[in-house]
Amino acid sequence: MLDLTQAVLNLGFLTGAFTLGYAADRYGRIRIYLYSCLGVGLCGLVVAFAPNFSIFLIFRFLQGVFGKGTWMTAYVIVTEIVGSDQRRIVGIVIQMFFTLGIMILPGIAYLIPTWQGIQLAITLPNFLFLLYYWAVPESPRWLLTRKKGEKALNIMHTIAKHNGKYLSPHYSEITVADEEVSNPSFLDLVRTPQMRKYTLILMYAWFTSALIYQGLVMRLGIIGGNLYLDFFISGAVELPAALLILLTIDRIGRRLPFAISNIVAGVACLITAFLPEDILWLKTSVATLGRLGITMAFEIVYLVNSELYPTTLRNFGVSLCSSLCDLGGIIAPFLLFRLAAIWMELPLIIFSILAVICGILVLFLPETKGISLPETVEDVEQLSRYSVFSSILH
Repeated sequence: MLDLTQAVLNLGFLTGAFTLGYAADRYGRIRIYLYSCLGVGLCGLVVAFAPNFSIFLIFRFLQGVFGKGTWMTAYVIVTEIVGSDQRRIVGIVIQMFFTLGIMILPGIAYLIPTWQGIQLAITLPNFLFLLYYWAVPESPRWLLTRKKGEKALNIMHTIAKHNGKYLSPHYSEITVADEEVSNPSFLDLVRTPQMRKYTLILMYAWFTSALIYQGLVMRLGIIGGNLYLDFFISGAVELPAALLILLTIDRIGRRLPFAISNIVAGVACLITAFLPEDILWLKTSVATLGRLGITMAFEIVYLVNSELYPTTLRNFGVSLCSSLCDLGGIIAPFLLFRLAAIWMELPLIIFSILAVICGILVLFLPETKGISLPETVEDVEQLSRYSVFSSILH
């Protein structure tokens, strides 16, 4: 029943990636975000007071659906509102707050004796986010793609006013392409050569990051020790990961840190698997390095994914690619526990292979440092097509 509970939640994430990711590109970012916050809150209340296991599973699934809507849509809104100079800082800060939540969670679980109490503690704050209706505007980029230039211009005037600045006169001449705005579909993500390549690589990167990340977290539960403390420490490791990203992605770009973090995670998992148990400090240190690497990879894939897709497809594209993250989350417990029953360190061997392959594949993505967010598929196709390998060849 416990395994089914977790699988159903991840299935909800997967469903939300397709449905609410599509809805946010069609009906607007902030509208879907607010509906999703309300859905998470209401479903969470039902989960806490469910009269039987069947009702519990149904609403836990729905909570996963709406949870995915809040998570991905919020990230896309922020990415689209800020300028290219602030995009990486804001993206990493969002991940740091995710880490803060991970560090607080074991404290909540330690202090609250029942699962119902924990459920309420992580559910009720969602209702506060409904206040964002008055605080967070719709994405001007999305409004432009839906031929709502006047609304976009009003929002931009408001943003400029709060920043103590003024829009230059040419902003009043904002126009939108004359072609008909089509609703997003999966075919849009694979129809053209570059979009197809980026989509497949990003899907694999999401899958690998989630599988290894969740696998390493769940591994804490089968190697012994204080689960609360170990979970807290594993979360704290993510803070230096965010710092390393901030120090590197503006100096050397996104692509190399993305690749290196995956390869470091893979090598660390491989070394950990073959280190003897009697030098526990070294084994723990190398495993922590692996957690640090995969955390960096997980945080960078958010940023790169949102930067490589056009505004017309951004929310849907990020949600669809990140659905492979949810697939990884569904597979992770089965892979970990089944392989660990054969040999405790066997999952680490699999993790290492997947991570190194991912590190090589992301080198084929273009560098997105300093670029303006693409607005159309044509913009994406015209991004620099030079990977590390093609740069060397030329």
